[in-house]
Amino acid sequence: MFLDRWLKPRPAKAAGAKLYAGAVAQARSATFYRDFGVRDSMEGRFELFSLHVIFLIERLKGQGDAAAETSQAVFDSYVKGLDDAFREIGVSDTAVGKKMKKLAGAFYGRLKAYDEAVATLPDLAGMTGFLARTAFEERGEGDIAALAAYVIKTREALAEQPLESLLQGDVTWPNP
Repeated sequence: MFLDRWLKPRPAKAAGAKLYAGAVAQARSATFYRDFGVRDSMEGRFELFSLHVIFLIERLKGQGDAAAETSQAVFDSYVKGLDDAFREIGVSDTAVGKKMKKLAGAFYGRLKAYDEAVATLPDLAGMTGFLARTAFEERGEGDIAALAAYVIKTREALAEQPLESLLQGDVTWPNP
């Protein structure tokens, strides 16, 4: 009983895990792969999982301590999800660490590039360039304009959602 106070999960940790689960479910929407042309591969899914985590981090940024803690919990859940995925496909313990370090660098690079693309809005050239390099792997195929429109719609939808709902782990994603 005494240890319950220390072992009790923090609300931000539970909210972050719930938000991440919602981001994963949204990123798995068949529309992205079937209609928009993102490859249904480990790389394509990584890009969409990362994009949806970035949406959440962006929405929670600058919203106070509880939001910062929840944002960190979203990121921690994302890292754990990647780690678990590598282990499930049989990557050795020693190799997982190396791969995770590489993916963390890739994520932060995408976060920086996303921020730069957002800074150019409402001009979509920066965002379509970002999406062409990441989600579409510079293949020159796929409906980049549709995914860019989804990015704009998602940013607006998340901005309209009450912070308190997000801090409880509740998020409503728009249809792709």
